[in-house]
Amino acid sequence: MTVRLPPVRDRRAAALAAVLAVLGGLTVVLGLRTEDAAPPPLALVDTSAAETPAPPATAAPPPKTPPSADAAPAISAPGSPAPTGMAKSVPVRLEIPAIGVDAEVMSLGLQADGTLQVPPLRGDAPAGWYRHSPTPGEVGASVLAGHVDSARDGPAVFYRLREVRPGDPIAVRRTDGTVARFLVTRVASYPKRDFPSQEVYAAVDRPALRLITCGGVFDRGEGSYRSNVVVFAEGVT
Repeated sequence: MTVRLPPVRDRRAAALAAVLAVLGGLTVVLGLRTEDAAPPPLALVDTSAAETPAPPATAAPPPKTPPSADAAPAISAPGSPAPTGMAKSVPVRLEIPAIGVDAEVMSLGLQADGTLQVPPLRGDAPAGWYRHSPTPGEVGASVLAGHVDSARDGPAVFYRLREVRPGDPIAVRRTDGTVARFLVTRVASYPKRDFPSQEVYAAVDRPALRLITCGGVFDRGEGSYRSNVVVFAEGVT
């Protein structure tokens, strides 16, 4: 029996298609493996008692002292420090004009290994508020996390977070219609193995905000970035 081979150009096209299929599969794998905008396991700090030691990384988050009924009125415009804070209200939108961020905010909890959950791995995914931290504007450090990018969609909500500078304003819109306002005080990058959980999540006696994303060198072997970028901001009235 004589076997007829396809023309050379057809064989080349078939080989190219096979290569592209493999590369496409790798792209999907990389996209899934870069879902790690959160810091390593947290050493959560109890905001209700400074002398209470932090629980282990796998423990459930400690309870948070609720705001008093006579909490200060809503923060309305940047200016002076805001030590008293606002009443509790879940965040719904984050605005960082200096880097063009105007994004929805979703709620995040903890994963089984004690690390912070992350928003969906999409270019249009919202930022996420860690729901066991104070709501933005309350006394305490409110924590928001977001992706820097993804292999499939490119830049994400915190793609330019590293470009924020001290003095830049941040606004967080809340479900009660008020706006919590902050000014950036510091931007820092930390290796993930040395993430300063105590500093980022520690109880503070004033409204504060912490924004977290990935940064530094991308480790292709691990499929993730080696560092975290953290923006520190203080509440203002």
